[in-house]
Amino acid sequence: MSGIPLGVLDLIPIPSGATAADALRNTIDLARQTERFGYSRYWFAEHHLNPGVAGSSPAVVIALTAAATSTLRIGSGAVQLGHRTALSTVEEFGLIDALHPGRLDLGLGRSGGRPSGTTAEPRPATTPVVDGRAPNGLRIPARFSPAHLLDSPRFQLQQKLLRQPEARAQDYGEQVDDILALLRGDYRSADGVEAHAIPGEHADVQVWILGSSGGESAEVAGRNGLRFTANYHVSPASVLEAAEGYRAAFKPSGGLDKPYVSVSADVVVAEDDATARELAAGYGPWVRSIRSAEGAIPFPTPAQARAHRWTEADRELVADRVETQFVGSPGRVADHLEQLQEATGADELVITTITHDHTDRVRSYRLLAEEWQRR
Repeated sequence: MSGIPLGVLDLIPIPSGATAADALRNTIDLARQTERFGYSRYWFAEHHLNPGVAGSSPAVVIALTAAATSTLRIGSGAVQLGHRTALSTVEEFGLIDALHPGRLDLGLGRSGGRPSGTTAEPRPATTPVVDGRAPNGLRIPARFSPAHLLDSPRFQLQQKLLRQPEARAQDYGEQVDDILALLRGDYRSADGVEAHAIPGEHADVQVWILGSSGGESAEVAGRNGLRFTANYHVSPASVLEAAEGYRAAFKPSGGLDKPYVSVSADVVVAEDDATARELAAGYGPWVRSIRSAEGAIPFPTPAQARAHRWTEADRELVADRVETQFVGSPGRVADHLEQLQEATGADELVITTITHDHTDRVRSYRLLAEEWQRR
């Protein structure tokens, strides 16, 4: 499967007992290491008010990482457009592209407090799922509803702090259209007034849309002929729907004459299955902290994870994510990734790995790359 590129999605996790500065130094080191291992892309997620992740500003970290590497494509996975403007996004990435031309991926996401009622109805997947499995055996769990997260006081406070008072998010499709027009240099207001983002105009960036369903994100990516990432690591229940919805909506445009899909996965690799399971032990409590609306906690040690007292409600809260995390030896995890690629028809895979110890995290990426290149 070496013909299928592997990329990295980094949340910049803060391990328990560490600081944000430690996490950022680890990220720079991991980017350098994965560049050497042969990974093709290195993306940063955007999260706010989470004690356990330091990825609050993708553009800032992209600039730091681009300066520390030379061949990796560096990008966002994704910029949350719900609290941003098209112009600010294009100008930020234009500044980075001015010094690192041809290496940037501008990944765009709907999230960030966009008002309800703006999401297109997802296209249902045509691939049959029987007893929680795709035809090739890929685990497709029951759908998780994030409604309680959006209604939580912490999320409401986040929106208040991120946006100007009384500000309303722009329609997502229109916002993406504006970003593309500013990048092309042909933006015109409704009154015919030109705007030119300098730097940013004609920046040599790849634009991606990230989505967790076959709804608006997939439709916007498809009709604009953009690259699309389906988030198996966030919403494994709807990955088939997302990929199919994008392909159904795709219209050739710009540099793409056919759909191009990457799919994300949570992965922990070690020399053997037992060691990998030990390293991945903190994942369940960490996901629980996110889905309980308290915000991501610093990533636990295996001992701290074992001490967590689970309720049945807790287990149900994280079941879909824990069941679809690929954990084990290099061969076992690579088998799972091949299964994911086959089920979704992915052109690329994007790997997220979190362990408490940075050395274990680097080793996981190295072992996976070595196994993938042998196939």
